[in-house]
Amino acid sequence: MGNDVVRFNLEEMPLNELKQLRKDVDRAIETFQERKKLEAASELEALAREKGFSLAELTGVARKTRKPAKPKYRHPHDPSITWSGRGRKPNWFVDALKQGKSADDLAI
Repeated sequence: MGNDVVRFNLEEMPLNELKQLRKDVDRAIETFQERKKLEAASELEALAREKGFSLAELTGVARKTRKPAKPKYRHPHDPSITWSGRGRKPNWFVDALKQGKSADDLAI
């Protein structure tokens, strides 16, 4: 974006385009601060890498990692396929539910 100038003739725009423009402007305003933070963090990370460090090493902030979740559900026909219940439901789980099975039927 930067110094790009975009001119609109608002008087000639259809109502649906005006509403969409307002939504886009509202979204840009709401996310402005977050985008600037991400941009600054990216620049700082690049500078830290140039010096042979990560930004986390320099700030003393470690990234949090989750432990892998234990499986809670097992594929009805192939017991080697499991799902922890976190994230998006796998297709086999959704298909089993459509075929009348319940989550309890698939629980380990």
